Amino acid sequence: MQGKDALPAFQKASKLMPDDAEAHINLGIALKKLGQLEIALVSYQRAVELRPDLSIAHYNLGNTQKDLGQFAAAVTSYRRALQLKPDYADAHSNLGIALKELGQPDAALASYRKVVELRPYFAGAHYNLGNALENLAQFDDAAASYRRALDIEPDLAVAHVNLGNSLRDLGQLDNAVESYRRALEIDPGIDVAHSNLLFCLNHSETLSAQALFAEHRRFADRFETPLRAYWPQHNNSRDPERCLQVGFVSGDLRKHPVAQFLEPALAQLAQYPQLSLHAYYNHTVEDSVSQRLRGYLTHWHSIAGLSDAALAQKIREDGIDILYDLSGHTAKNRLLTFARKPAPLQVSWIGYPGTTGLNAMDYYQSDRFLFPDGRFDDQFTEKIVRLPAASAFLPSKNAPPVNALPALDNGYMTFGSFNRLSKISRSVVALWAQLLRALPDSRMLLGAMPQDGQNQTLIEWFAQEGIAPERLDFHVRSDMERYLGLHHQVDICLDTFPYNGGTTTFHALWMGVPTLTLAGHTLAGWAGASILRHVDLDAFAANDAADFVQKGLSWAGNLAALSDIRTGLRERYAKSARGQPAVVAASMERALRIIWQRWCAGLPTESFEVSWQDIDSTMQMNSK
Repeated sequence: MQGKDALPAFQKASKLMPDDAEAHINLGIALKKLGQLEIALVSYQRAVELRPDLSIAHYNLGNTQKDLGQFAAAVTSYRRALQLKPDYADAHSNLGIALKELGQPDAALASYRKVVELRPYFAGAHYNLGNALENLAQFDDAAASYRRALDIEPDLAVAHVNLGNSLRDLGQLDNAVESYRRALEIDPGIDVAHSNLLFCLNHSETLSAQALFAEHRRFADRFETPLRAYWPQHNNSRDPERCLQVGFVSGDLRKHPVAQFLEPALAQLAQYPQLSLHAYYNHTVEDSVSQRLRGYLTHWHSIAGLSDAALAQKIREDGIDILYDLSGHTAKNRLLTFARKPAPLQVSWIGYPGTTGLNAMDYYQSDRFLFPDGRFDDQFTEKIVRLPAASAFLPSKNAPPVNALPALDNGYMTFGSFNRLSKISRSVVALWAQLLRALPDSRMLLGAMPQDGQNQTLIEWFAQEGIAPERLDFHVRSDMERYLGLHHQVDICLDTFPYNGGTTTFHALWMGVPTLTLAGHTLAGWAGASILRHVDLDAFAANDAADFVQKGLSWAGNLAALSDIRTGLRERYAKSARGQPAVVAASMERALRIIWQRWCAGLPTESFEVSWQDIDSTMQMNSK
């Protein structure tokens, strides 16, 4: 007997033998299989009371606590089970999962290593070890663990997915794409594999914009089309002026770049009485940033344990009028919730430089610099909302003051990059090297490098382009103050392509350092140029490789002008829409009302712009 059929028998047994720990364990197992976790928890707690020396009782209690999101309690239960039975491999494995969820990656790694020691031929053990290593940014070792798992179990689809993640983070994008496609061959229903594939393809130097869009549409064909027949009829009150229930879905409401772009506007939006703000947080870890964001929101919902269908039902029950996706095809997205159309209006924003591909997503919130003159509109299923700025970005309070242009004292140019390693391809190095060769005394500073110091591939690529290792300065990822301080050594940052920098470009601007970028033909490749346009630095946006080198040489030969830019860049940025959260919030509030009024009137979605002039009166009223 299993599940529902077994439950009556186990209930009877626990009543007939109330002091029998195993009877309560069996009842807990049956209840857990039926999803009755809270009741199962009581059964396991009773078993532990009766037999505190029974390791399996503590183990099952820990499993239920873990499934309920009670990770600290689960850790205690697993550790008690291991005190009683030190070679309990399953307990070590699940302890690792709980520790990972608590944000203790080093402790989780130790647990997974123990499982591999106990079960060297178990694919899942190597897979979990790979996860722990990946969380610690030890990507080479993580890839080796995933490959070991696949040696044992070649069709373990999730191992192919995570191998792809590690290869992507190592900059081996073609191999990563191959891994994601293999995962989808084995199991076409793994949406995370398809999302990761799309994110990776944004970095492709050979895929056309049209082909990239088609790949996003394939995601919708596979995962959204079967759900469209079940889209609900929304009964939200069609009062065009009423208070709007606005939801934000994200796994990044913590110390993360998404939160850094969200918070300035959110703090302002919280002051609008006609908006009631909800967060749907898809992560188990909360930090100081999470706590700060909670203060701006009317409602905070932790939804990491909910299925996509259950989350969609909750959103409907909460009466959400406009629902924001802050992830796109990035980690911990809930696009399969959006594919169920739980809210009348759905908007993608901040998290992903591209379309979701979904018909259920109505709008993409951006600005006129990112989408100039209709450019890129045909690469989106969503209609485009153009604001004065797509989002606001405020500098770190730990930012040191801007210093004088280093080249004035050094007598040579220092170029820099703080982008993640996976963006720095062989082609990127080749272009940067052209500029370095043209300026033989110049140097290159590379930040955000792996903690393990594995920079050999980059060193070799530069060497193949005639750039000696002595001209390269590598710096590992560090705290914010130290990272920003490195800009004191940099005259100009060099952007990556075809996936430009974003957060790094803003940080550099605040430190007085402009970024030389190569403008591309997708949104990910145009981001750098759009940021520079906000501060009137179009002269640092190149049209092609030759223009990139020429512009770099031109600025290297005009240090007085570069020094003037450095001195005044903070003031210039602060005056831009990107530096003014009140402008972003006011334009967002206006945009929300426009799309809501159109829905109330039964009008179709359409692209539109909210200009700075459109919101002057709103800002004045809200400041009173």
